[in-house]
Amino acid sequence: MTASVVVGPAGVELAGDLVVPEGASGVVVFAHGSGSSRHSRRNRAVAEVLQDNGFATLLLDLLTEREERADRRTGELRFDIPVLAERLAAAVEQVGERDAVRGLPVGLFGASTGAAAALVAAARLDAVRAVVSRGGRPDLAGGALAEVRAPTLLIVGGLDLPVLDLNQAAAAQLGARVEIVPGATHLFEEPGALDEVSRLASNWFGAHLVA
Repeated sequence: MTASVVVGPAGVELAGDLVVPEGASGVVVFAHGSGSSRHSRRNRAVAEVLQDNGFATLLLDLLTEREERADRRTGELRFDIPVLAERLAAAVEQVGERDAVRGLPVGLFGASTGAAAALVAAARLDAVRAVVSRGGRPDLAGGALAEVRAPTLLIVGGLDLPVLDLNQAAAAQLGARVEIVPGATHLFEEPGALDEVSRLASNWFGAHLVA
């Protein structure tokens, strides 16, 4: 099943794409990174692998169309982690009310600044059972890191050195696992890098979301 959905906190309408394979064993909600939307090529590639492995996926815009236009000029909204986390948390709660995924365990997949929003949302919601970050900025989650209870995987490119350092420091607070993709930069554009991200994410959700 594939459906367009609208979710979000009161007064905010966020567009999303929900895909539910037959017999789905969990649902993974994506939080996109700096300047990205639900049309992100990289996150859609990961989502397709998750769908092939029996997970429903929700890719959604954390900013409205008007906000995205403004953010392209200012770059401010993409770093407003409290707002992004609030919207992501609302999306998790609302998608869980849909018949197609009702009762399924929930995981979060965050990229870049979206990873910080995912971690803040995970700290707030007991419903979140597992988190995966791709090239994320978990440091931007601040004090929420200590409150995250869901098993967390931080995937970082081996050549993305500043972000790697930030992830290793955050992992110590989270008790998270760090997986380094050798030869990959921040966007994982190198041959095979995104395939490795997809494999790691699928295995993590298979082990911690479904179990």
